[in-house]
Amino acid sequence: MASTGDPLARRYRRLLCCYPRAYRRERGDELVGLLLDTAPPGRTTPRLREAVDLIRNGMRCRLGRPASSTVVAWAALAAVVCGLFSAALSARVAWETARPLPGRAETGAVFRTVLPDREPDEITTPSTFFRYYTQPLTLQALDNVLLGDGGEYQQTATGAWAAGPPPAPPEQIATVAQRRLQEAGWHLDGITVQRSDDCADKLCAAVVPVTWTTVDASRGDTLLSVTVHPRPEPDHPYLSITLRRATPPLVLPAAVGGGLLGAVAGWLVFGWASRRTEAPHPARAVVKVLFGVTLLLWWLPTLVAVPSVASHHGAEPHPQWHPLWEWLGQPTFSLFFLVGSVSALLTIALAALPGRDVDRVQALVGG
Repeated sequence: MASTGDPLARRYRRLLCCYPRAYRRERGDELVGLLLDTAPPGRTTPRLREAVDLIRNGMRCRLGRPASSTVVAWAALAAVVCGLFSAALSARVAWETARPLPGRAETGAVFRTVLPDREPDEITTPSTFFRYYTQPLTLQALDNVLLGDGGEYQQTATGAWAAGPPPAPPEQIATVAQRRLQEAGWHLDGITVQRSDDCADKLCAAVVPVTWTTVDASRGDTLLSVTVHPRPEPDHPYLSITLRRATPPLVLPAAVGGGLLGAVAGWLVFGWASRRTEAPHPARAVVKVLFGVTLLLWWLPTLVAVPSVASHHGAEPHPQWHPLWEWLGQPTFSLFFLVGSVSALLTIALAALPGRDVDRVQALVGG
């Protein structure tokens, strides 16, 4: 047995933690001894190649099923999707570190920067960074979210607008707004001109072409959008602004850290369930089916959402990227995630039961 006082032996044993406990008990001393015998005199740390090989082989060993040619691929799919959902959850939590949304005073000041001679007709100040329709997400709204209306969970913004006929042509208003924002220290991020057809009257018997201009600017952690509308109607705003917070700096490291932890946890749990059901196990077939259902329900929304959100980003400019959970189809397809989570818990529960308990459960279900 290798001496526990040898620093190289201690570091090898730490790397052997990547292997299952039973494997370490059975072959740990032998493997450490072999590594020490092949190490040159005076070495106190494992070589990088040795460390990588021990980690890679240990994580593979945790999956069991040495004869299987697909178990690594299945484990990778489980680990990646667990990492993605963990990253999205971590990113949402990290969003709470952002400064509160601009209040009425700040919003009014920015509006007067754009239109110095005009007070806003109305100012809206949401209380949360994300809202469901116009309100914070509550437990009472979860049924609607789960039944396909989750796309209304979106980032909020403080808004203000001026209604009535514009005092100048829209192009002139947009040009003057850009100049005033630059003079006030705002950085102009882009100008977008969009065109579409709008109803010419309340009955929409005819349509008219409409063109509106949006000026995007930023200052510090605040993102500003100024939209100039061309419709000269008394109850229609000819200019509106929205103020939102930029993505907090902590979101990216939180998402990366949470994603890595989630991926490792997904790999380890999959490996544990795989080893549990490797030997003759009455629930082996059921576990395979439930695992397949889980992966399908978790991956399908992502495969649908990624092309859709990417196309949306490409079709029009965005001051900031949509949050990670929207790229995963959440909460639009949150029902898929919920049912997949129930399937995953059943998979783990069946894999944890001893053989005789599984027989009893299946007998009760069958009876």
